[in-house]
Amino acid sequence: MTEAVTRVLVADDQTVVREGIVMLLGLLPGIEVVGAAGDGEEAVALVERYHPDVVLMDLRMPRCDGVEATRRIRAAHPETEVVVLTTYADDDSLFPALQAGARGYLTKDAGAEEIARAVADVRAGAAGLSPQVQLRLLERLSEQPDRSGSAADRPVDRPVDRPRELPDGLTVREAEVLALIAEGLSNAEIAQRLFVSQATVKTHINNLFAKTAVRDRAQAVAYAFRHGITGTQQ
Repeated sequence: MTEAVTRVLVADDQTVVREGIVMLLGLLPGIEVVGAAGDGEEAVALVERYHPDVVLMDLRMPRCDGVEATRRIRAAHPETEVVVLTTYADDDSLFPALQAGARGYLTKDAGAEEIARAVADVRAGAAGLSPQVQLRLLERLSEQPDRSGSAADRPVDRPVDRPRELPDGLTVREAEVLALIAEGLSNAEIAQRLFVSQATVKTHINNLFAKTAVRDRAQAVAYAFRHGITGTQQ
């Protein structure tokens, strides 16, 4: 059986970097580079022309930056996933990119295997976040102020530390599932943690995605961060 090929577009304003990424991707099995853009405007235009499966997107580019390009691509072509590949992992870069619809986020020190894994993950419907980015997300979640009383007042078997009034009509269980998504757990791990079936977890995820208007797990993590829905708070 022939391995499915993932069609990738590269967007980076630095010619040497862009050509290097294209060359690197060309060496990876199962990946076909269909185009390369020098800025966000060109990336949007090339996505319209080639309909790639995944865009590797730099953030700081002229004419149209990576965040705005990501937003426009995801709005017009929701079937095209975006993985940010950038020098910057600061909060001012990370969270806007995730909120714009990026499903993956890597820094440019990522190796070929890490890039290939992120591309495969987003194609499979998962988040393609580097370990450093996952750690930063959890750190920021843990920095949110405690808005649900002291630790002694909270049930020990609750994996989520949540506000008294949950946003967007989330149920307690949906907030618990959201918090575990933010911790990086898979559906199977969430099911095991909550002693429910994976089908039940999927139902909760579909419901909370609909209520919060997030499109994927990366956006769900950003949503959990904004609203302080996390089990990592102290």
